[in-house]
Amino acid sequence: MQTLAELLITVFLVTAGIFGIVGSFGLIKLNDAMSRLHAPTKATTLGVGGVLLASMLHAIAFESHLSLHELMITLFLFLTAPITAHFIAKVHIHRRESKDSLPESCGDSCWATHDLPDDGDQ
Repeated sequence: MQTLAELLITVFLVTAGIFGIVGSFGLIKLNDAMSRLHAPTKATTLGVGGVLLASMLHAIAFESHLSLHELMITLFLFLTAPITAHFIAKVHIHRRESKDSLPESCGDSCWATHDLPDDGDQ
């Protein structure tokens, strides 16, 4: 049983390391900010999740108690990473894009933040 737990912990840590390296490499090598946005929010989040799973399994298998601190960190990470990515994407749209460079809104009266109605239209 102990060997199986050690093997699972090793698999989680190696997988987490691979995701961390891929996320870091994507952050450095991708061309624009919107492409670079996905590397840390997707791959690196999975990497940190793997480390936290390995830590939880280690606490259960070798220390004989359930550690919920890692679960709380995982929940916090999975809740805050998409929100942060959304904020970064909105800043990119506001700073880099214009109304002419964005696609048509397909009939929606308020697409993103650039199709706001004029003050006289309300």
